[in-house]
Amino acid sequence: MLLAFLFCVAQSFVAHGASLAGVTLPDTATVADQPLVLNGMGLREKYFIDIYVGGLYLDGKSSDAVAALQKDAPKRMVMQFVYGRVTREQMLKSFLEDFGKQPGVKAHQANVDKMMAAVPDELLRGDQIVFEYAPGVGTTLVIKGKPAVTVPGVDFMRMAFGIWLGPTPPTAALKAGLLGQ
Repeated sequence: MLLAFLFCVAQSFVAHGASLAGVTLPDTATVADQPLVLNGMGLREKYFIDIYVGGLYLDGKSSDAVAALQKDAPKRMVMQFVYGRVTREQMLKSFLEDFGKQPGVKAHQANVDKMMAAVPDELLRGDQIVFEYAPGVGTTLVIKGKPAVTVPGVDFMRMAFGIWLGPTPPTAALKAGLLGQ
């Protein structure tokens, strides 16, 4: 009886997560010592091939892309790769295309270039690229669990997170999933 009780108590401390395409992300994350909740998950597909599962973490649930993007608060975007191998060239092409659709990208081109320089030679199934924003610090690109580069400024964050939350996301289904729709 005591063991059953202890098991139930232990289970209450386990971070349950949401799953999509074989990827489970935790319900919560922390950025700049601030707790965030998993807002939603979406699948990035290209030519009917699953590339990555995206997970958006915000300081509170929101289905409003504009509000989530404009709010100067910690946020996190996880890209967990489900495709077997993505090369540096493929990733750079995709990022440059996505960043290129964002308003004001020309003003941030040097910082986009810094982020692109950090992209590794390859990303394998299970690898993650994460964008984390902390007010007063900036947007940090985390690759395979290691911070690679940080770009200061709320304007850069809005442009970077606009890739997924702006008017021209990689796919409408990915954006809808991230917004929990």
